[in-house]
Amino acid sequence: MRVGYGRVSRQDQCTDLQIDALKSSGCQKLFTEKASGAQRDREELKAALAYMRDNSGDVLVVWKLDRLARSLRQLIETIEDLEKRGIGFESLTERIDTTSAAGRLTFHIFASMAEFERSINRERTRAALEASRARGRKGGRPPSLSAKDLAHAKALLADPDITVEEVAKRLNVVPSTLYRHLPGGRSAVAAGK
Repeated sequence: MRVGYGRVSRQDQCTDLQIDALKSSGCQKLFTEKASGAQRDREELKAALAYMRDNSGDVLVVWKLDRLARSLRQLIETIEDLEKRGIGFESLTERIDTTSAAGRLTFHIFASMAEFERSINRERTRAALEASRARGRKGGRPPSLSAKDLAHAKALLADPDITVEEVAKRLNVVPSTLYRHLPGGRSAVAAGK
């Protein structure tokens, strides 16, 4: 039996393209999910792997290698586990079929290239961030509270009748944001820190 597995990383993405390709390739059972590829515990992948029978000729089919795993190690571990169980693997985009010796060789070559490409992208991203920092740009999310907001929070927390939750509500943040900006909470404010 051909079992298809499709995955997208974000909730706003759609698996339709993958589903159509998997159905066209003859998959009789499909498992799809929205989860990061870096995530080890993907429920639908687990379900797909559990659904397939050992030494039965079943084949796990994905649209593209990176839908199955994000790292070369994870990909190889998954394929080796399938091989031990007597289950084949096929990637439609890369035209890899591990039920043959040539397919296994092709798999290892493509997996190495995919890992190389991700490494290059990480290096480029890191270099771009360093170049931005050198120019004085700062990345990341802007602070939730301004200096004025913090001063207001400290003034409110000086009153023992006002709770941290009430202060957070007035500033439209959650209490953990106040604690992050004011380590020690009310006691630090009372001590004048």
